[in-house]
Amino acid sequence: MSVLFFHVMKYKPQDPKNPNNDRFVLSKGHAAPILYAAWAEVGYLNMDQLLSLRKMGSILEGHPVPKLAFVDVATGSLGQGLGAACGMAFTGKYFDKASYRVYCLLGDGESSAGSVWEAMAFASFYKLNNLLAILDVNRLGQSEPAPLQHKVELYRKRCDAFGWNTEMVDGHSVEELCKAFWQGNMVPDKPTVIIAKTLKGKGIEGVEDKENWHGKPIPSENVEEILNTLQVGMLKCKKLSPGQPVEDAPVVNIEEIKLAAPPKYKHAEKVATRKAYGTALAKLGRGNDRVIALDGDTKNSTFSDAFRKEYPKRFIECFIAEQNMVSVGVGCCARNRTVVFISTFGVFLTRAFDQIRMAAISESNINLVGSHCGISVGEDGPSQMALEDLAMFRAIPTSTIFYPSDAVSTERAVELAANTKGICFIRTSRPETTIIYKNTEIFEVGKAKVLRKTDKDMLTVVAAGVTMQETLAAAALLAEEEVYIRVIDPFTIKPLDDKTIVCCTKGTKTKRIITVEDHYYQGGLGEAMVAAVAMEPYIMVHCMAVSGVPNSATSAELLEKFEIDAKAIMKTVKDIIEDKE
Repeated sequence: MSVLFFHVMKYKPQDPKNPNNDRFVLSKGHAAPILYAAWAEVGYLNMDQLLSLRKMGSILEGHPVPKLAFVDVATGSLGQGLGAACGMAFTGKYFDKASYRVYCLLGDGESSAGSVWEAMAFASFYKLNNLLAILDVNRLGQSEPAPLQHKVELYRKRCDAFGWNTEMVDGHSVEELCKAFWQGNMVPDKPTVIIAKTLKGKGIEGVEDKENWHGKPIPSENVEEILNTLQVGMLKCKKLSPGQPVEDAPVVNIEEIKLAAPPKYKHAEKVATRKAYGTALAKLGRGNDRVIALDGDTKNSTFSDAFRKEYPKRFIECFIAEQNMVSVGVGCCARNRTVVFISTFGVFLTRAFDQIRMAAISESNINLVGSHCGISVGEDGPSQMALEDLAMFRAIPTSTIFYPSDAVSTERAVELAANTKGICFIRTSRPETTIIYKNTEIFEVGKAKVLRKTDKDMLTVVAAGVTMQETLAAAALLAEEEVYIRVIDPFTIKPLDDKTIVCCTKGTKTKRIITVEDHYYQGGLGEAMVAAVAMEPYIMVHCMAVSGVPNSATSAELLEKFEIDAKAIMKTVKDIIEDKE
C-alpha cells in the first residue's frame, strides 16, 4: 500500500473523485484499516478519524463503502473487486481513452472464488494493459490456511494460463515491489498481476504467520511494545507525496438521456417486449455516446444485438459469466463515466444476486434487463424460465422494477431507467404481445395505468406483461356477458402505485383485487399488492401465479396448466363475484 500510494499511483489527494486519478480497488475489503490509514497519510482523512473505525456514525465502516469519496465500489463480499476493476479499466482504455490506470489488491483466500477467474479471463481477452492486480499471498484464510498456502509458483502458473503478465515478489520488499510495478506498467497488451508472498502479522512476535488472528485486534497490553518495535524500522525524516495524474479524461454528461425517436408502432401490432428493449437501447445510444451495453452471449435473444450492430465499440460481450458481467458493469459506471445496460435471460441474473446486492451497497446506477421471464418461455423448459426474479429484485433496497406490458411501455421503461438512480430491473418477455398503448403515451416511475374502467366494475384485476394480454382478453369476454372488471397495469412493480390501485378498487362493487402474474407466488406482484393494501380493511387480494416447477410445453399450454390464462381469470372473477353475493 505504501509503494502504491506514494510511488506508483498518480492522483490528487484532496480530490479523490477526480476523473483523471488512478483508481484503486481493495478487493480484500476486510483490510479496510490500511486503506483508511493510507488516505490519512496523504492528508485527506484526519488522523483522529481513524480512531472512529467501525463506530456508530463514523464514515470508516468495517468494509469500504462509497460514502467515502475515495471508494468507488463497495467490497467485503470477496471475489468481486477484480471484476469491478475490469470495468473501470475497460472504461479507461476504450471509452475514456485516458491515461489513468486501475489497481486492485486481492487476497489469496478470495482466489478460490470462480468470479475472480471470470474476471481474469475477461481482462486478458480484452487486453486490459491498464489494469494491475496484486495478489497478497499471506497463506492464511479466515478459519484455516488457504488451499495453496505459500505455493506461489502454482499461483503463477494459473495466472499465466489466464493470459496475464505475472510478476513474483517478496511482498515485504519495497525495492522488489517498485521494480515489479514499473515492469507491469510497461507491458503493452496484457494485464499484470503481482504475486506478493507475505507473512500475516509480519514483525509482530506471536502473531506473524499464525492462525486465528483474522479480524482481531492486538490485545491492549501488547500494543505499546509492538508499536515501539515497528517504529524502530520507520523513516520519519522524509515526507512522501503521490505523483500528479495526466489530465486527459474527457468531460462526461449523462443527464437527461432521451430516446432519439419516440416509439413507432401500429395499433394492435404484435411485438415482443424483449425486441422493443433492443430497439429502445439503440435509440438511447444515438442520443448519448456514453450509453453502453453488456450481454452474456444472449444478445440475439435479448435483442441487445440491435445496439451492438449500431455501436460495436460501446458493446461489451461478457460471455457466459454473469457474475463478472454485473461486476464489470458496476465498474464501468463508477464515477458516473457511463450509463450501463446489462442484459441476459432473467433466470441467469439469479446467479449474480450477490453482485447485484453489492452493487446496491456500492450506490451503483446499473440497469439490468432480464428477458425470457416466466412460463411463457414455453418449450425451453424450467431452467430457462425466470420465476424468482421479481422476488430477488424487490429485496434490493435501491431497486426500481419495471414490468412493461407492450413495446411502447418497454421503450419508455428503458428511457426512464437510464435516468433513474439506483438499481433498475426491466422484465421482458419472449412471446409477441399486442400493442395496447398509443405511441404518445407518457409513463412515470411509480404511476400505474388504468386500462379499463366503468361504473359497473365488479372488481379490479392487476396484471403485467403476458398476463396483461390474458387479462384484457378475459375482460372483453366478460363484458360480452355483462360482467365488468377494472384493469390496471402497474408498469413498475417497485415502487407500486398503491394509491391508484386502492382508489380504483374502492370504486368497484366487491372491493376485491385479483393479481395475475407469470412468476411464483412468493415475492412477486401478488405479495407486493398484499403488502400495499395491508392497512385497507375492506380490500381483499386474490393472487393468481405459478404454483410449482413447470415443464416444457407451449406457452399457451403452460398458462392454462397453471391457471393464469384468460379462461382462468374469467373463472376466478365469476367465483369471487358469486362468493361475494
